[in-house]
Amino acid sequence: MAVPRFIISKRPYGNWGTTTLSGMKKLISITLLLLFSFTSYAQKDVTRFLGIPVDGSNAEMVRKLKLKGFKSDVTGQYLKGQFNGKDVNLHVVTNNNKVCRIMLCDENYQNETNIKIRFNKLVSQFVNNKRYISLDKYTLSDEEDISYEMTVNKKNYDALFYQVPNKMEIDTLALQEKVRNELLSKYTVEELIKPSEETTKEAVSTTFKIGMEMMFMKPVWFRICESYGKYSIVMYYDNEYNRSHGEDL
Repeated sequence: MAVPRFIISKRPYGNWGTTTLSGMKKLISITLLLLFSFTSYAQKDVTRFLGIPVDGSNAEMVRKLKLKGFKSDVTGQYLKGQFNGKDVNLHVVTNNNKVCRIMLCDENYQNETNIKIRFNKLVSQFVNNKRYISLDKYTLSDEEDISYEMTVNKKNYDALFYQVPNKMEIDTLALQEKVRNELLSKYTVEELIKPSEETTKEAVSTTFKIGMEMMFMKPVWFRICESYGKYSIVMYYDNEYNRSHGEDL
């Protein structure tokens, strides 16, 4: 199941027309300083579930999850436990022998009224958690007829959030190289040392864009699922670095 995608504004970085040249130069200086001043680490900053990186082998992930209190189902195909106050079935998904997803399925189904309450409560919890950011609003109104919309219009009720990049786990050498190469593909070293207003805008935009791209690799999202008129929440913690991107085609 693919992560739901949303259209992002082509100008998500504010109104350049109201920013002074000196202000932009200060902004890029601060941004680049923050970007390049972290201690270098050789690991990727990946999505975490209960503090555990969504990465590595299936066996190692299962071992760590059991230390968190999850137990194997009688079939041995998934884990059972509690998460965020709910009984859940937990599935570890791998791609090329690397964990790429943690999937959590409500063990108990609910009626339409209660699932809307649960969905909205989850949205509120994520919105108020500083470790996450979202680019849209997802709260369902009392008038929303999810039964009709899901059955007749095949509508999906998803909420997508991203874990904020952890500066202590960013591979800063690779990050610096990426920013540098993208800027040098458009400007000379001299133009970057003494940037014009246009160059400063582009540098800030490039740095911000790369930061956003890093964030997009750490999605956490959930969806309302229906079965015989009853509803549940399925939640996904995805590591986009390990998911398939068509390289096997």
